[in-house]
Amino acid sequence: MFVRTILAALVFIGVCSGCVAQTAASPTSEAVAAPVYKLDSGDKVRVTVYGEQSINGEYSVGPNGDIAFPLIGNVIAKGHTIDELNGMISQKLASGYLLDPRVTIEVLSYRPYYILGEVSRPGQYPYASALSVDQAIATAGGYTYRASKSKVFVRRAGGAEEEYKLEKGRPVWVNPGDTIRIGERYF
Repeated sequence: MFVRTILAALVFIGVCSGCVAQTAASPTSEAVAAPVYKLDSGDKVRVTVYGEQSINGEYSVGPNGDIAFPLIGNVIAKGHTIDELNGMISQKLASGYLLDPRVTIEVLSYRPYYILGEVSRPGQYPYASALSVDQAIATAGGYTYRASKSKVFVRRAGGAEEEYKLEKGRPVWVNPGDTIRIGERYF
């Protein structure tokens, strides 16, 4: 009788433990969506217009933020996404030069980002799409023993330095041209 009661109690506890409501943590939009990449001076793109080999090629975004494209002249690329640039080139080619142009654009090389302060190998590194500060720190050899691991300072291209808290599940995204500074901890 005692064994039967113990066995019934164990089965009851096992069944009840499965009844607890489990909620999955939903990722925040910051953790999921990387910033949309906008072109700037120093980026290099490949533009392909299907069926038009003579105008296909690699183009650099110049200091003024434009690319010199055959037939249509200078096209402002700075501050635009790849899709926006694609639309502008397609529209200009369609207005008197080509019938229904099919254009594809890919970024060949991005502007670098810089990391300095309390990392093993500070310096300039090539940007990769959807790069987080944690990944940038890893690329630079990780933290030194003096590093503050709870916050970073990021200076966006053309902006002021901003402080960011490093929290698990909430990445801080790196943009091309950013300067990341890892400070020293106090204790």
